[in-house]
Amino acid sequence: LDSWHAGTGATDNGAGVAVMMEAVRLLKSINFKPRRTIRIGLWGGEEQGLLGSKDYVSKWIASRPESSDPKDKELPPFLRKPGGPISIKPMHGKVSAYFNLDNGTGKIRGIYTEGNAAVKPVFDAWLLPFHDLGATLSSPRKTFGTDHQSFDSVGVPAFQFIQDELDYDTRTHHTNIDVFDKAVKGDLMQASIVMASFVAHAANRDEMLPRKPMPQDMPRGGASEVAEKESATPAH
Repeated sequence: LDSWHAGTGATDNGAGVAVMMEAVRLLKSINFKPRRTIRIGLWGGEEQGLLGSKDYVSKWIASRPESSDPKDKELPPFLRKPGGPISIKPMHGKVSAYFNLDNGTGKIRGIYTEGNAAVKPVFDAWLLPFHDLGATLSSPRKTFGTDHQSFDSVGVPAFQFIQDELDYDTRTHHTNIDVFDKAVKGDLMQASIVMASFVAHAANRDEMLPRKPMPQDMPRGGASEVAEKESATPAH
């Protein structure tokens, strides 16, 4: 719940929390048996610089030092540039996908592919059953300002869904009226079904989702180091 002001954070981001919990409840209700581990991340400190998700990524997936430039030190954490090469950890090669929902209570209309051209036909196929619910678009654009960036910045496929804006930016976001009655039940139900389906597909797909090239400053030998340790760590 990352709302700053006197409201209760219903759309920022109680809505996203509820959708993630409901998606997993739906999968459990049909006795879904995933081939990969499914985890929910309910992060803290997003508004202060993606602190919760960055800490998780740094501990378990990959880390990179902050810039030593004194000018960067004067900036808030979310504006600081990374200062060094990526050091990857064993889980890096095992995360197939990270899905994020943090744009209010509106229906899912599609998903940003974050410039990952290879994943677009996969997502187009996964969206087909939901065209009648209004979820149709896989956009090649990148989007910013929420926790998928912590994963995407170290080369893990990470995606934010496209949602109806409703009155998120104009009324509820960071205001004292971000309260329960602004949550739209039907839209949250639609988002939960779409989310559950994407998670299920990713968990049971034969291959992991395709990845973009790693950032150029990846240390040499990093990929082989992950491959050597793959047999020792369960898939995620």
